Amino acid sequence: MTPATPTAAAPAADFSSLQLRQALAHFATGVTVVTACSPDGQRAGLTVNSFNSVSLEPPLVLWSLGCSSSSMAVFAAASHHVIHVLGADQQALGERFAGPREQRWLDLAHGWSHGGAPLLAGCAAVFECQSLSQQTAGDHVIFIAEVTRCFSDGPRAPLLYHGSRFHTGLTGSP
Repeated sequence: MTPATPTAAAPAADFSSLQLRQALAHFATGVTVVTACSPDGQRAGLTVNSFNSVSLEPPLVLWSLGCSSSSMAVFAAASHHVIHVLGADQQALGERFAGPREQRWLDLAHGWSHGGAPLLAGCAAVFECQSLSQQTAGDHVIFIAEVTRCFSDGPRAPLLYHGSRFHTGLTGSP
């Protein structure tokens, strides 16, 4: 099979950003909270659904963040971050870290990862990561990281994001 020959330039998009967002909303994703701490001690955390595995050997993952995010400076400067996969019973945590930045850490107990990033308790799975690279693509930055530690809480229903809202139950058959 011969790959298609690329054209000189991609055709102009005949859809709006809103149409793209609406179409993407049909793709169900898991929900994560990514946390980090800047070298000067400023914590950051946010709800992310752009998490994905890249490689098992070496163990690499990626996620992306909007360039205009108020948390960008912390994540860009952090040497380590933690990706917390949320279970169906953790919708409130997902909403907290999707809400106002000043309320994300308010009265929230947490520990610290080996790399110095905030570590949230009770998550379905946790990936402690060392930042490897950042690549700007469009209006987002893609963060690629090496997993240095990971653990999971056994079989557990996931928190999902679909149709621009959280879902806590799995319906239908596989």
